[in-house]
Amino acid sequence: MLRHPAHCLGLGFGSGLSPIAPGTAGTLWGWGVFVLLQQVLNAWQLGVLIALSIPVGWWACTVTARNLGRDDPGCVVWDEVVGIWLVLWLLAPAGWQGQLLAFALFRLFDAAKPQPVRWADRCFKGSGWRGGWGIMFDDLVAAFCTLLVLAGGRHLGMW
Repeated sequence: MLRHPAHCLGLGFGSGLSPIAPGTAGTLWGWGVFVLLQQVLNAWQLGVLIALSIPVGWWACTVTARNLGRDDPGCVVWDEVVGIWLVLWLLAPAGWQGQLLAFALFRLFDAAKPQPVRWADRCFKGSGWRGGWGIMFDDLVAAFCTLLVLAGGRHLGMW
């Protein structure tokens, strides 16, 4: 993990090295870091951090996947981190129950890959920069789907 800065980021600062459910571990790590970041950054600063995390994450995911010799290794979890950050940022100010629901929905969309997440997952398969973007893209679509479900449920008075 420490051989290259991209590995540290791509592996979610070690959370992706979890032997059990690395994507869930990365998402949990991202949630915890987001809660801490909310204490020191305002909404605009969080938005800038998330916006910058996407292209930097593309680079980190590309380099880490290439160095691991796999197109989309499960231990590369920066995509989950950025995805949950995006959801929580747009959901703010949500309490822990709303954040827990967002976490569960995001993991459902990311793991089960229903449409359009499945489409996004297949769009950019392969190695190199295209594959690195593919690692990030399906999680951004999962975040979007999570936000749609949360907005629809809120509109219907479900939460």
